[in-house]
Amino acid sequence: MTAEPFPPTLREVMLRPWWLGMLVFALVVAAVFAWLGQWQLGRAIDTSPPAPGATEQVRPIADVTAPGAYLPEPLVGQRVEVAGSFVPGDFLVVSSRFNDGQQGYWVTGQLRIDAATPTSLAVAVGWSADRAVADAAASTLNADPGGALTLTGRLIADEGPVAPPRGAADTEMTRMSPAALLSWWHDTDELAVYRSYLVADAGEPLVGGLVAIDSPAPAEGSSVNWLNIFYAVEWAIFAGFAFYMWYRLARDAWEKEVEALEEAQAAGAAAHAD
Repeated sequence: MTAEPFPPTLREVMLRPWWLGMLVFALVVAAVFAWLGQWQLGRAIDTSPPAPGATEQVRPIADVTAPGAYLPEPLVGQRVEVAGSFVPGDFLVVSSRFNDGQQGYWVTGQLRIDAATPTSLAVAVGWSADRAVADAAASTLNADPGGALTLTGRLIADEGPVAPPRGAADTEMTRMSPAALLSWWHDTDELAVYRSYLVADAGEPLVGGLVAIDSPAPAEGSSVNWLNIFYAVEWAIFAGFAFYMWYRLARDAWEKEVEALEEAQAAGAAAHAD
């Protein structure tokens, strides 16, 4: 009588070359996930956050950003100083602007900066609750933009251009976007333009009933980015899941093998009984 084979243990199945190879693969996958989690964790904590009140120290614009460059998050709202002169004919109105909670309009202009190469910065110079007042102020400034001047104000990131609302004029703008303003400016050949824009301080008397734009200091941000920490935890879970998948697949293979062996033994016993 032939001795019936014993079913393999789970440990024996896991130590087979195929499943050892799969374990190595799971280790590689888990290592990649662990590295991604470490990377996210490193980005989650700002080891050198800006000092409190740093955005309120007026700095030359060249020390903060460059034409065409994106404004880093810690520098959004930074107060800067810039010298230049406004370009006549390039004062435009931007709608959907709020001042102390009241909706209205900004009058914006192209400030041609004193630089070695032609460089411009979009500047929001004033606000009005009335569109007619804003349009009249823009017309006045287009006719006489004044001479050279030095402006201080708060540097804000581009809001991104959007298409005009349905039925509105082509020049209608609801977002403050230097890219959108550039398409309506004059004398733009080989012109370098800042991606960010300036909300000018209330300095010189504002023309045509415009009032100063309310531009409070940005809130002090936390040095911990909880979203990145959440992502780091996710990657750690994925790393653990790689091991779990290896274990689950190996266990499924073992259970199927044991089940097949038991069925074969049962069939053999039935044949002998017959």
